[in-house]
Order: sequence, then C-alpha cells, then structure tokens
Amino acid sequence: MKYDRIYNFSAGPSMLPEPVLEEIRDEFMNYQGSGMNVMEMSHRSKVFINIYEEAEADLRELMNIPSNYKVLFIQGGATLQFAMIPLNLMKNGVADYIVTGNWSNKAYSEAKKYGKINLVASSKDKNYSYIPDVSDLPISEDADYVYICENETIHGTTYRKLPNTKGKNLVSDQSSMFLSKPVNVSDYGLIYAGAQKNVGPAGVAIVIIREDLIRSDLDEKIPTYLRYDIHAENDSMYNTPNCWGIYVCGKVFKYLKKLGGLEVMHQLNIEKAKPLYDFLDNSKMFRGTVVKEDRSLMNVPFVTESAELDAEVVAASKAAGFDNLKGHKSVGGLRASIYNAMPKEGVEALVAFLKDFEAKHA
Repeated sequence: MKYDRIYNFSAGPSMLPEPVLEEIRDEFMNYQGSGMNVMEMSHRSKVFINIYEEAEADLRELMNIPSNYKVLFIQGGATLQFAMIPLNLMKNGVADYIVTGNWSNKAYSEAKKYGKINLVASSKDKNYSYIPDVSDLPISEDADYVYICENETIHGTTYRKLPNTKGKNLVSDQSSMFLSKPVNVSDYGLIYAGAQKNVGPAGVAIVIIREDLIRSDLDEKIPTYLRYDIHAENDSMYNTPNCWGIYVCGKVFKYLKKLGGLEVMHQLNIEKAKPLYDFLDNSKMFRGTVVKEDRSLMNVPFVTESAELDAEVVAASKAAGFDNLKGHKSVGGLRASIYNAMPKEGVEALVAFLKDFEAKHA
C-alpha cells in the first residue's frame, strides 16, 4: 500500500525511514506471533527483554561502544539530562560549559542551579553562527567535566574538532547528529541524545556513559529516578521504560546496520546536504546563516531579506507539499532539517522549489 507522504523537514519529531515504518506497520497488531502490539507488552516479558537486548547490542555494534561504557534508555527526553548530568557528575561542584546556541545555553542555565558553572567559550557575540576556537580553553583545574552541544539544532552549527578539555571528561549532547556519522566513543565521558531527531519517537534519551562516572555516593536528596547508577543497575528498567520508543529505536539501529553502518550514512548525509548549501551559496534571495566551516549536515538555517518574505516562502512550501520549513520561534527565518531519514530526493525537490520561488519573485 502506498501512502501520500510529504517531505517533512521538521527539526523533531522528524521523519523515520520508510522501511522502518513499513516494518512497524506490519507488526503493529501482532508482534512476531505474540498476539500483541509492543505497546501492550509487559516490559518484564521475555519478548520485550529480547527487543531491548537486541536494541542495545545493535547500537553497541553501530557505534563500536567499548565494554566499559553503559548504554541507558531514559525517559524525559534530552532536556532531563540538563539536570541529571550535573547532579551525577559533579564531585567538586564545578563544570565548564561551551555555549554555541539555544540548547547548550539551556543546559548551562540549568546546571547553574547545582554548582559553579563556568562559561569557557561562547559564540553569542555573532548570534551563534559559528563554533569558537576550542583548542586552548581556560579549563578549570577542578572541573568535573566540560560540556558541549555538538550539533546545535536551532542555529545549525556543528563541531569539526572536539574541544581540548585538558584531561577533563567531555560531555556531549548529540541529539541532532546522533548516528549521522561515526564517533570515537572513547573521546567522551558521556554522550546523550534525544531520540526524536534521528532515531525514533519523542520521549527517549539514550545515554552512553563510561562506567567510572556512574557514582553511588550521591547526595541522598537527589531523586532516585535522576541517578545514573539506578538506571544502570536496573538495565534501564527501574520503572516501566518507554517500551514503544525503544522498540522503534531498535528498528532504526537494524536499518542503519543493513545500510552499511555509520560511515555509509555519513557519506550519504554529505552528498545530501551539498545541493542545498550549493544553492544557498549562489542564491541572490536566500542565504545561509552559518559560517561555512561550521555548517551542520543535519540542520540548515537560512533567511531571505525580510521576515515577511520568509513567511511567504513557508506558506508557498506547504502548498507545494513540504512542511516544517519555518525557523525556530526564537530565531525566525527558515530551516531545513535533513536528518538520516530524509532522502536526497527530498533535498533536491526543496532546492527546485526554492529556485522556482526565487525566479518568480526576482
């Protein structure tokens, strides 16, 4: 059965690969002979435990996660991690943050509730349109970790080189770039990602944490659910997890493995982003808002000469069968999020639409 689907450029929740959706559809009423939908299953059942264990094993294989790292599936989305990270990782009560956009700034603001949080670099001076030099930062001697948002969803910047943390643990929010390219997990103390950009439904945060950072000597006032040690001890099932979300994430992991892994996915993402950036670089009406060397392959913000014309483009794009091209409310403009599941044909169709719009309004 064919469905009328649009090209959805949402920053999240976003597109899922069609083969994954089709497989979910076929299993919806009766998952592999169980007689149930996954949403109806006990999280303690043998069939769901198998779903969970396969999802973790496939993610470990995809990312080549070392054995001394735990993989946790935690509810609350990525935003809950803004508090969990300082609550769990600050032994000295000190952390250094690099602020390169809306999400790292929110994490920075939240962390300040729990300790001494130092702003060691920022790109706010140019509206977060670049990544600052992070090769020689004033890292605090007693910092428990250094925090980054490795790909800023709203402002469309990404790190090409990780910061020199001078031996301190690196914590990275990878929500909008997760599984879009290979990463060396050993470079990080903790990686986390909200699932709803590149992996699955909203509500799940995947946390990859080195075991020595999982502490049991935490302040007793920290809510039990906000402790990494509790989630690790209970294999992410301290309470009923987001079973459906984990199931869909597992499907995406298998899809990426079948595709050839993260090296293949990264190359596809490079090829997919190129026609859009090439167009923006040569357009007289549209321009990208990020310096070339720091452009994200996942989130492409751009603008016209006015907010009124931006709005006209958004309205015309919906009529043409595209959706979610309106920029985030905090910055305006336009934004195309072209995550893993967005086919290259979708980007090419968008470029053709923008070219036609420009020609008609020249």
